[in-house]
Amino acid sequence: MASTLYIGLMSGTSLDGIDVALVDFTDGARLLAHGHRPLPADLTAALLTLSQSNAPVSLELVGQLETRLGIAFAEAVNAFCAAHGIAPERIRAIGSHGQTVRHDPNGEIPYTLQLGDANLIAELTGITTVADFRRRDVAAGGQGAPLVPAFHRALFAQSGENRAVLNIGGIANVTLLAHDGAVGGFDTGPGNGLMDAWCRRHWGIAFDDGGRRAAAGEIDAELLERLLMDPWLQLPPPKSTGRDYFQLDWLDYHLQGLHLSPESVLHTLNAFTARSIADALSMAGFGAEAVFVCGGGVHNALLMRHLQALLTCPVRSTAALGVDPDYVEAMAFAWLAKQCLDGRPGNVTDVTGAAGPRILGAIYQA
Repeated sequence: MASTLYIGLMSGTSLDGIDVALVDFTDGARLLAHGHRPLPADLTAALLTLSQSNAPVSLELVGQLETRLGIAFAEAVNAFCAAHGIAPERIRAIGSHGQTVRHDPNGEIPYTLQLGDANLIAELTGITTVADFRRRDVAAGGQGAPLVPAFHRALFAQSGENRAVLNIGGIANVTLLAHDGAVGGFDTGPGNGLMDAWCRRHWGIAFDDGGRRAAAGEIDAELLERLLMDPWLQLPPPKSTGRDYFQLDWLDYHLQGLHLSPESVLHTLNAFTARSIADALSMAGFGAEAVFVCGGGVHNALLMRHLQALLTCPVRSTAALGVDPDYVEAMAFAWLAKQCLDGRPGNVTDVTGAAGPRILGAIYQA
């Protein structure tokens, strides 16, 4: 009988490191253990430059990052297994999301690009690896994102209740779980990405811990209005985006002619994330009875306060449902690996806009 244990790897748009989740799918999805491994500082810097710049890049750089990330993912798994006393042969597969560096499913030539060589992961860990989940959905005419709604349905859906599951990573996305079993979802726009980039630029720190630096500034109404006027925010679903769109060059354009303190810009970005999420939920016409939040944004107390002030329903962490908010996405890619090996679709066509259900991911045998 095949093992029911899977490892999920997630290095998201926040670029804060690699999340590792060990999940048992014997009965539902149970998180058995988890860990986090920071990326080397120079690798993070190179990825930030690649994902936030529209300038041409060399194939040599892309190839080197592909290899370095594959090694980093493998090392994260090996360290995790050693720390928890897990023999690799006990794991049926690793689900590796990879690091998104560009995402343009609406371009003249649609594409999405995640780096992290799965050949290396399988080779260095001795564990079958499933990766490259997004491109099959794009090939079928979809956005390739978000891919977590199918897992959110399996994990969080509650008959008779309208729930929204909000993931706030570098980019924010929401899953709409209707009381009758219907599932919707889409990216809402920036999550932590713009705030993190601003923090790196002005203070040399990775993120605004708890929103405390932002709280020292004021919300600037003019800047907030400029940001909210971005055309992408007005698009109807299905839609997705990335840090290559909502990036510092984009912000600098909107800052022209304004003279604000760094703290006030940061507070305005915090409010912008909250408003773009609330506006997206309103545009969707989904009467959520509760919003459950996962991802790094759940730890930004100021952002959570802004969200609660804008929404009429309770806003809570997924911890209230018994699931660690920091590892929901890593668990999702463990689940997507299982779906692939079991020959089952991983996308929700109403979410991504793909032509139909598709088995997502490529398999790299151990």
